[in-house]
Amino acid sequence: MIELKSNREIQLIREAGEIAQKVFKAVQPRVVEGVTTDELDGVAEKIIRENGGQPAFKGYRGFPKTACISVNEEVVHGIPDARRLQEGDIVSFDIGVKFKGFFADAARTWHVGRVGQKDKDLIRIAKEAFDRGLDGYKPGWRIGDLSETIQKYIESQGYQVVRDYAGHGIGRELHEDPQVPNYGKPGRGAKLEPGLVLAIEPMVTAGHYAVETLANGWTVVTKDGKNASHYEDTVAFTENGIINLTGDEAS
Repeated sequence: MIELKSNREIQLIREAGEIAQKVFKAVQPRVVEGVTTDELDGVAEKIIRENGGQPAFKGYRGFPKTACISVNEEVVHGIPDARRLQEGDIVSFDIGVKFKGFFADAARTWHVGRVGQKDKDLIRIAKEAFDRGLDGYKPGWRIGDLSETIQKYIESQGYQVVRDYAGHGIGRELHEDPQVPNYGKPGRGAKLEPGLVLAIEPMVTAGHYAVETLANGWTVVTKDGKNASHYEDTVAFTENGIINLTGDEAS
């Protein structure tokens, strides 16, 4: 069941999103050669708790850490550990925050030092696909219209869209209805109506979109071993347009 949010509820989700932005601003400068993903995770948890929030992912279905940190061919749900980042890595950093009973969810992909143009493009296109989806929005759109817009842009740039994972509704729960695939057909799915809050998260691959889960039961990787990128923000549809609750303007 889809639960539409009141203006007050959207404001509380925005406040959770502001904490997520503080995490990004603290972590991004630390994404350098030699740092461990566990160290980055520790920074994230510290920032969340200092700002009155709770790490939404920690303990969720048994996930052991605060952030999902996925490197290179890892698409999503990477578990922070003693791995040290190296020059040329690309790093997806996905964070969830609970604040006053409401959730926000967001992800960014960054690179470590110098990387090739293809990896720079891979990172850029995930963000641009998100932007194209929102920029194309028209009254009367359904989920499928948004999904198709994201898919068409990614594929037009020569990349592919992960099919096995999707965005989602969010609010009192971390994952709510409806699902928001990054591919689809126009005119299908739930209406994008005022009060709907979604975590929209394009996942883009440099090679084939097929993925598999590692033996740890969490980390999702591309089957062909090629790199992937991930961009996510939590957005609200309102009578006055779309509000990005975890974007740069949220802080």
